[in-house]
Amino acid sequence: MVAQAVNRPKEMAIWTSFVVLVPIFLWLGYQLSPVVLEDLPMWHLVGFIALAIILALIPIVVGEVPLFLAQGVSLAALLSFGLFIEMVVTLISVLALMVYMRVNRQNLVRIPINVLMFSSISLVAGIVFYALGGTHGDTRLFNIGVLTPILAHELVYFTLNTVGLYFIQVRIYDRKSKFITSDTKWDGVTSIMVLPVGLILYTLYEQLGAVALLYVGLPFVILTLILQLYHASQKVNFRLQQAADVGHQLTERLDTKGVLDVFLDKISTLFKVDYAAIIDVNGDKIMKVLRVMDKENSVEVNTILHTDEEDLLAHVLKRGKSVCYLTKKEWRQLSKTHLPASIQSVMCVPVIRNHKIEGLVLLASSSKRTYDKSQLMIVDILCSYFGVAMEKARHYQDTKRKSERCALTKLYNYRFFESVLDKEYEKLSNGQSESLSLIMLDLDHFKRINDVYGHQSGNEILMQVADRLLALIGNKGTVARYGGEEFVILLPNLNRGQCFELAERIRVNLATRSFPLKQHIRDAQGSQLVKVTASIGFATAPDDAEDTLDLIRHADRAMYVGAKQAGRNKVAEYRKTS
Repeated sequence: MVAQAVNRPKEMAIWTSFVVLVPIFLWLGYQLSPVVLEDLPMWHLVGFIALAIILALIPIVVGEVPLFLAQGVSLAALLSFGLFIEMVVTLISVLALMVYMRVNRQNLVRIPINVLMFSSISLVAGIVFYALGGTHGDTRLFNIGVLTPILAHELVYFTLNTVGLYFIQVRIYDRKSKFITSDTKWDGVTSIMVLPVGLILYTLYEQLGAVALLYVGLPFVILTLILQLYHASQKVNFRLQQAADVGHQLTERLDTKGVLDVFLDKISTLFKVDYAAIIDVNGDKIMKVLRVMDKENSVEVNTILHTDEEDLLAHVLKRGKSVCYLTKKEWRQLSKTHLPASIQSVMCVPVIRNHKIEGLVLLASSSKRTYDKSQLMIVDILCSYFGVAMEKARHYQDTKRKSERCALTKLYNYRFFESVLDKEYEKLSNGQSESLSLIMLDLDHFKRINDVYGHQSGNEILMQVADRLLALIGNKGTVARYGGEEFVILLPNLNRGQCFELAERIRVNLATRSFPLKQHIRDAQGSQLVKVTASIGFATAPDDAEDTLDLIRHADRAMYVGAKQAGRNKVAEYRKTS
């Protein structure tokens, strides 16, 4: 009994089967146990139906399947009045359950599915009951001849119910499902508990009349409520355990992207959602969708939202607390929203760090009454984990960036460059790459620039050189500041000829394009244009080096001997001498 779409041909077949078969099932049930209306104690029968309805209105929902204990009342009705009355009581209780589950136009097909299933199960189980010699009104329950048909009836009823649920999941809703699930286990437990209660109700009714409905009905309702509360507490405990597991997974991630992806994935799995979004709050007016799971594709990642156009989100931001709405009527006054029009149930939880709302987590479903307060509590806990994990990831990324980057140029520093060099050389050694080139670059007469224009101007040139190198290299390799006015570039899978062409392109770019200096110490007003050249040397492994130290040393030697000492503003390559 799940609220999932059924394709049109199947839906038509189900409704046709309902119209044709249910009357036949009821007629067969009547033939097996005909009744005369004048002989029926109608008010007693109304009492049975009322008790079955009450029990149907307090189901135990396992997964998406509601289990209700009206089977005990149906059993007593079977033993007291016969199969036809039992089928009537069962079908009325099923319809009451459908009303409780708020079947709407989208999942109206659930009514014929469940009526067909329960009417056919009642009929088959009743046939087995009569075939084994079952009769009405015999209270000798310790007699094996009386008890055997009853037990067989209940066993067949339980088995067919399990088969029916499996068939509905697999054949009608096209969902993968195990034959034995938690639904089956709970159904078995409730069937075992209901059997003695149903027998007691039958025995007392035969002896005391309608007052037995009160004597047994009240404890029966209380038992159902206790089971419902127990199962609800079990679900909460299970979700709390899942929330703890999600918290551990979040705190293990050290990048914000990973935290966002894990959180959205897990929260979309833990709860029934047709829409889920993680929204960044940037000030009082602007919000940004960081991650989204939307079955209707109504919004995309990085969509900008404005509080003036988002009544629901603005309400949560102003309130500073979580909200949970069970139906669209409860939040219809918050009409302006980016949510799909089909959404009914909504949970929205703020992510708060240091007494400030940094984000919102929005979950929504197209079904009514999908969420409850216990689920809102779990989401609240998960959002706390999420906020801590995001702060930790940001701190780690910031610390990592500072440890890997030059503060001035924002290029990688030499320490990080060494680790990249080791990894790339290992790939070369393992045959994963064919060559590895390394370019070393030193700005010519850089001390003179610092002396003439000031050290701040020298910093400007270093930053501009870094920008140009990044633009020229792109994703071909790794650029790092080696120290002072020296830069180093690592180029995997670039052979000697290609490396020379790239180094020459770098040299020409630096030499022919002047560098504007805004923070110079000269008396002249405005920016000063300065020419800067560079001496460049490179080496290529495996021809020029046997290890990483050789590669660095030989590129360095090519730069100083082949370029610097040869007149500067040159590109020189290292070659082994025999």
